[in-house]
Amino acid sequence: MQKDDNTLWFGELHCKSNYSFLTGASHPEELVVRAATLGYQAIAITDECSLAGVVRAYTAIREQNLKIKQIVGSEITFQGEKLVLLCPNRTAYGELSRLITQARMRSEKGHYQVFSDDFAHIKHCLCIWFPSYGNLDIDQLTPVQHSLKSLFEGRFWIGAERLLLPNEAEYLAMIDALSEVLDTPVVCANDVLMHHSRRQPLLDVVTAIRLGKPLQSCGQALPRNGEQALKSLDKLQKLYPDAWLKETRRISDKCTFSLSELRYEYPAELVPDGFTASAYLKHLVDKGIALRFPEGLKPEIKATIDKELSLIAEQGYEYFFLTIYDIVQFAKSQGILYQGRGSAANSVVCYCLEITAVNPEKINVLFERFISKERDEPPDIDVDFEHERREEVFRYIYQKYGRQRAAIAATVITYRFKSAFRDVGKALGINETQLDYYIKNLNHRDKGLDKAEQLQTLGLDIHSHLGRWLLELVEEIRGFPRHLSQHVGGFIISAGPLYELVPVENAAMPERSVIQWDKDDLESLGLLKVDILALGMLSAIRKAFAIIESQHGRRYSIAHITALGDDPKVYHQLQKADSVGVFQVESRAQMSMLPSFDQPVTTTWSFKSPLFALVPFKATWCILTSNDVGVKSLSVIPQKRWNPYFLAPWVCLFFRNRSFS
Repeated sequence: MQKDDNTLWFGELHCKSNYSFLTGASHPEELVVRAATLGYQAIAITDECSLAGVVRAYTAIREQNLKIKQIVGSEITFQGEKLVLLCPNRTAYGELSRLITQARMRSEKGHYQVFSDDFAHIKHCLCIWFPSYGNLDIDQLTPVQHSLKSLFEGRFWIGAERLLLPNEAEYLAMIDALSEVLDTPVVCANDVLMHHSRRQPLLDVVTAIRLGKPLQSCGQALPRNGEQALKSLDKLQKLYPDAWLKETRRISDKCTFSLSELRYEYPAELVPDGFTASAYLKHLVDKGIALRFPEGLKPEIKATIDKELSLIAEQGYEYFFLTIYDIVQFAKSQGILYQGRGSAANSVVCYCLEITAVNPEKINVLFERFISKERDEPPDIDVDFEHERREEVFRYIYQKYGRQRAAIAATVITYRFKSAFRDVGKALGINETQLDYYIKNLNHRDKGLDKAEQLQTLGLDIHSHLGRWLLELVEEIRGFPRHLSQHVGGFIISAGPLYELVPVENAAMPERSVIQWDKDDLESLGLLKVDILALGMLSAIRKAFAIIESQHGRRYSIAHITALGDDPKVYHQLQKADSVGVFQVESRAQMSMLPSFDQPVTTTWSFKSPLFALVPFKATWCILTSNDVGVKSLSVIPQKRWNPYFLAPWVCLFFRNRSFS
């Protein structure tokens, strides 16, 4: 199929990224960038029974302004037949997400099963069937093969993929005959597993890792050649008939769905009858004002509340606040200590809703740190609960919303040096005992030391054929996703079935569900999660409150302690670096900085304490001094050798204006 300028119009409709774990050998971002560079007009990311990689591709296209259409789809194996389902519209996307969820939820983690009943609700998805040459008899089609066309009436194609394998002439003849028998059009694709044929060695290695065998033992299980890469337009024209190429455009034109269409709806039952979400949120804030400010509001605080509520309504975040309010009210009713932290402490609304106990009169609030219309970013509210009782909060969420409407965000576990070195080394046939020796004796702390030189010292010939391949492949696979795990506490809670938004699968822990997207994916799509975190210090505080009440008859809460103001004795103790076991200032690096604190007031500490973020930076150490207004000076001191007690070679470079109660 030619475009107006006489170049080929082509869309690749069958690509698996490295989110088809240990099957694909390229990141989704690499696939879309390469496809756009080659002049493709469309590309479908179709990981196996998964939508885990589609957001990465979407983000790359948007951020790099690539002139290519992304098609959302997934490869499904159904009773031995390979199908690719594509989403032409939002309804079809919901159907596919539901099918993936059903297939995953009935199986143990990492596996899936598709039953014929799962296709009953598939009314809009497009289907491409890729028949296998060794698994098909034109004269005696199986019941499943016969049924596919009727299952996807008017939305069904036969896929042909030329990978230059033996018996290809017979394979192509079979495709033509099958098309005639079923009266079904043929579309070409390439079963893409890598963005460039240079990834072939890594593709072989990930295949060996998946099979649990060294390369030498994999035999014909390895890809035969480098044809499962994105091909040039010239090569595609030579491989496929024009009619097959034309079908890629016909299918692509039908697919108008974009991930930008996804909209997240919070549970509607949080708002009682007779209220709108905005009105109910204001009602709760007014109740909180009576509790938090019994002597009345100062004009500037009232103006801040009005401003916050107006911005929350304008951005449409009412349900987000109401969801968190409901959760913390449950914790309060059960006597579970909790505390909203991070930028939530800069919100008077959060204070009135009892999400945080930080009195806004005690700090200089900056609500734009929390929600900003200009930044157009969702609010970030992290709520810490007692670590010994957070499970009660989890159970409450699952009982209230069910596993169909509540799940935890994913965390993508990726290859780091140790795991990459071990897995690649085993795939290359290196003895496991030898690999353990190398890994245990490498200096992983000092990032300035070259690992290749260390391995050479430990006895690995890095200039040999095996040594060069080992180091090269380890570097290539680093950052590749290995599997999905669950976030420490980031919940997604929806108004309707969550599978209409994103596929859900079983977590490793029984009775837990995890979605197929991580926090970065959610942020890219502007979707909100509720962070339900655990903090051991809150358990210690609750026990201290219990002891005080039993021995002295006084009942305290975090809000009471906050209202008492600063205690100079505490600061003087901390200035002596006597802070073992004290949350936020218990690390060696923090303790080394405590004696330099010149003013025993909260604002000074809230500037200095969060400075210690782990950021890779070589050969410098930053010392910041501050007064009770802000950062006053910055000294950068070169260091030739790092003291391991100072988190070497990491430095404190991130300045985050947070307040802690």
